[in-house]
Amino acid sequence: MKHIFIKGNDNNKTLVLFHGTGGNENDLISLGRMIDSEANILSLRGNVNENGMNRFFRRIQEGVFDEEDILYRAEEIRSFIESASKEYGFSPDNLTGIGYSNGANIIAAAHYLYGGIFSKSILFHPMVPLKETPDISLVGTKIFIGAGENDPIVPFDNTLTLEKRLKEMGADVSLHTYRRGHSLTQEEVQDASAWYNR
Repeated sequence: MKHIFIKGNDNNKTLVLFHGTGGNENDLISLGRMIDSEANILSLRGNVNENGMNRFFRRIQEGVFDEEDILYRAEEIRSFIESASKEYGFSPDNLTGIGYSNGANIIAAAHYLYGGIFSKSILFHPMVPLKETPDISLVGTKIFIGAGENDPIVPFDNTLTLEKRLKEMGADVSLHTYRRGHSLTQEEVQDASAWYNR
């Protein structure tokens, strides 16, 4: 996978960054640094090209995901993170996933499929990634969800369903809502940073 790795001063912590549709591996680096200036950063570029836009998995139409592709891409990412941890010498046991929109959705899918692959996750404007919730434990996993109450892309009911499912899997979920549509705001990033550093 195309990616950027930046070694931090604290090798015990690594932020794994996932951009939104049409973004790339550079998009969230400054945001990651705002959240934790000491951690390693592993920032990924989605392998799917949709009309020239980078994504982490295919979709059938707006809001309708190709679930078979999600399964394939989530495994591809899990395997890549494992190999990157060996190449760059960081621990795979203390990862924080940070993603916006499509990037947040692939993190949520990874939690559905692999449990606590990330010990913490920050999901900005995510959706329910898979129709079925696998019997996976997320006990010990902490998840921040930033959501727009008036998001035109992510219906708020969908956000509440995701929160409910993650809690049923055992995750400690903190939901923060805003009225700025699908936009990622400074306030949201500050709230995520405060949550992360608590």
